[in-house]
Amino acid sequence: LLRQVTMGLLLQSLFLLLLGCCLRPATAFPKGCYPSEEEGLKTFRCSNARLTEVPRDIPNDTNKLYLDSNRIPFLPRDAFRDLPLLLELDLSHNAIASVESGAFRGLAEHLHSLDLSSNRLVSVSKDAFSNLKAKVNLSNNPWLCDCRLQELIRTVELVAGSSGGIVCDSSAQEEHVGKAFLQVIADTDFCNVYKKTTDIAMLVTMFGWFAMVISYLVYYVRQNQEDARRHLEYLKSLPSKQRRSEESSTISTVV
Repeated sequence: LLRQVTMGLLLQSLFLLLLGCCLRPATAFPKGCYPSEEEGLKTFRCSNARLTEVPRDIPNDTNKLYLDSNRIPFLPRDAFRDLPLLLELDLSHNAIASVESGAFRGLAEHLHSLDLSSNRLVSVSKDAFSNLKAKVNLSNNPWLCDCRLQELIRTVELVAGSSGGIVCDSSAQEEHVGKAFLQVIADTDFCNVYKKTTDIAMLVTMFGWFAMVISYLVYYVRQNQEDARRHLEYLKSLPSKQRRSEESSTISTVV
């Protein structure tokens, strides 16, 4: 009887285990993430979920995605490629320091709001935002003010009122640090300064090569002159008959 009870309990446990496996949801969302619907738009929230990367298995019909206040350090290529209906993307208050080219590929047609504020962005290529029509918030990042940032600002459309938060945390010119970038570029064209620096470097390099060629030519001429002088002195030191013979030989050789 005891054996039968034990077998019955084992069979019951096995049945419950199998039932649990079968009834498990097809998609297991990361802890702290959940889908909802806001104002008729399908929303997926992962705020304050301690994420260290963009989660997978986000429903591909998501319209609004909140990944704010996490620990995401960078955005890889094709991070959101399976979200063709995405309208709003909030990545603020993370640790994002790098955005790979193509990170937002597939979002160009529909995305109209992208929040990258309060991250650790220092420098980002404009190619990372190519063809993106969304309004972008880039405020409160430790930006390096240079030509690269200038090109980026010219590429994207900034969220209204956010430009004052794009401040120079570092710059080649110390007087720019702490100032709003749009205020700085009103008086300084970083890309033009870079072009002038490059042109000067090219001129210096060309002058260096030219000086080397001239130096070699001068050395070559002087060396030949010295050899000719020594040969002439040698001829003068010979007896007259031998000298005339040498001169004749030299002339015939030349002819």
